[in-house]
Amino acid sequence: MSGTEERGDVLCGERVIEAEALSKVRVLDDWKRYVLFAIAIAASLFHLYTAYFGLLSAMYQRSIHWMFMGALLFLRYPVSDKRPRNSIDLWDWILACLLVAGCVNILLNWKAMAAREGAALPSDIWMGIVMILLVLEGTRRSMGWPLPIMAVIAIVYALFGPYFPGILGHGGFPVDELAPFLYLRTDGIFGVPMGVSATFIFLFVLFGSFLNISGAGQFFIDLAVALTGKSQGGAGKAAVVASALMGTVSGSSCANAVTTGSFTIPLMKQSGYSSEFSGAIVAAASTGGQVMPPVMGAAAFIMAQFLGVAYWDIVVAAAIPATLYFISIVAMVHFRAGKKRMPRLSAEELPKVRMVLKEGWQLLLPIVVLVAFLALGYSAVKAVFWSILLLVVISWFGKEEHRMTPQRIVKALIEGGTGAVEVAAACACSGIVIGVISITGIGLLFSSLVLSLSGGVLPFALFLTMVGSIILGMGVPTTAQYIITSTLAAPALSRLGVPMLSAHLFCLYFGVLADVTPPVALATYAASGISKSNPLKTGFMALVTAIAGFLVPFMFVYNPYLLLKGDVLHILVGCITALIGIIGLSAAIQGYLLDDLNIVERVLLLSVPLLLIHPSLMSNLVGMCIIGGIFSVQFLRSRSASWKFPRDCEEKEGT
Repeated sequence: MSGTEERGDVLCGERVIEAEALSKVRVLDDWKRYVLFAIAIAASLFHLYTAYFGLLSAMYQRSIHWMFMGALLFLRYPVSDKRPRNSIDLWDWILACLLVAGCVNILLNWKAMAAREGAALPSDIWMGIVMILLVLEGTRRSMGWPLPIMAVIAIVYALFGPYFPGILGHGGFPVDELAPFLYLRTDGIFGVPMGVSATFIFLFVLFGSFLNISGAGQFFIDLAVALTGKSQGGAGKAAVVASALMGTVSGSSCANAVTTGSFTIPLMKQSGYSSEFSGAIVAAASTGGQVMPPVMGAAAFIMAQFLGVAYWDIVVAAAIPATLYFISIVAMVHFRAGKKRMPRLSAEELPKVRMVLKEGWQLLLPIVVLVAFLALGYSAVKAVFWSILLLVVISWFGKEEHRMTPQRIVKALIEGGTGAVEVAAACACSGIVIGVISITGIGLLFSSLVLSLSGGVLPFALFLTMVGSIILGMGVPTTAQYIITSTLAAPALSRLGVPMLSAHLFCLYFGVLADVTPPVALATYAASGISKSNPLKTGFMALVTAIAGFLVPFMFVYNPYLLLKGDVLHILVGCITALIGIIGLSAAIQGYLLDDLNIVERVLLLSVPLLLIHPSLMSNLVGMCIIGGIFSVQFLRSRSASWKFPRDCEEKEGT
């Protein structure tokens, strides 16, 4: 899984630098370029070294990680768009050196700092202030204003607590207490989010870059087209499958959209889909990559740390909901193609499955090994390390363009190092917010507020959390959104009886769906740029296409069997009923099942998933009867139409 990437890269991660933001990154062509390359390679080698020989203690590992990432951040991103892109300003060298000095200070003096048991020296206070300012500025440069503004609001709240009204008021924390708290504790900048970035996330960034350089992206696309192209709506289904396959190694909705969409969107338009629908399908499917096991997005690794469970437990729990989400989009494509009477793709237009696998089978093995290691109980760090090593070795058994030569390995190390910068900045800035939540106790206050506004009624509490997650996800990356929302809202849901895993996944899902929720829908903008469609129209169509994603979280809150919790029979029944509801919803949205649906049939089908959110024997029976009845009516109607058609032809011929 990766940090953020430039458009066209297949690095895994949190967000992609949008086309308009691509100019923010410096393009150097002299010795300074090699300085950046050297830092990126050193960062990659450091993380590979600790993955094999063992991680360092928390503050050492996180300080070294942020030292590399922070230096790259200030050397790659100028202070504003008006600065030249082919040189590094003097003040950026100074800021990079200050950040490195702040990290080195921890590395050299950590034992003495720990021995003081929190008693800060004046140098700690000043260095803490400098580090906080550097984190805010670095995040602003790489990710824009929203997240730094949230962090500044949090700092103001911590400093001026006595001046806030009512229940928001608190005793306040002076600068000489707050700055070292955020700088020298694992509750602030170097907190859990930075720890996850320094261990799991960076290595999955690196794994994504190795897959990218080896040509796995095109292989996934070719395989998806070969598997689904011959079916009705095959081009659209190929886009969904390609995004799902890419999602197994990428957590970035925008990265999926631009890599798979560059091939599948023209194919869909050629097959008869509109530009808006083509872009919407790619955006909705690509968004699912952040919740698609085995890699998912950066937030999944942080979730494992927050909950104190193995990452594999998150993967297992997320499998069925993510599968339901992608099935719903495939169903949308299928029913849309049926309603539009679209022709199937000819065999000549499609690659052959056997040939695709013959030429790139080795690119699947590292992913299989990754899943196997996780299933066997190995840490995610060890699993991804051996997957990277296997990819390098196995690439030499395929075509020449897939082989990881020394030059390609170096390129992958560079892309891995630079690809993790933005997610590291997001984790550092989120750490400031988390630190303030921790020191002020506002998390408990927010939980009480949610309980109060909802009146202790779970559906209302879920609705409030959904709205908050989507709004927050529109302004900040998914990782930061999840960290903040889960810290504030998940405890409230837990107090209403929702298991913590379900509560955290609920927060994650709606933060992810912000990428297809207008007006801020990053994945939609990425896809509409390729499909040359109206971004707003594409956004609303993507929102409708991804509508199942808004129901699935409610389903697994009320039906824990969808998270594979419980006995096999209940899990099977829960999955079947959820699947029926999702297909019914897709058919109702598109107005087609076996044939065109009338208004009564569409309304009835729309009610099915609502009946199945809170599963019971009666609601399951009613939902299945509605689906079965409409299916039977449609089947008989289509049969009668097919019988009537030949008789009409015979009469015309007789006439």
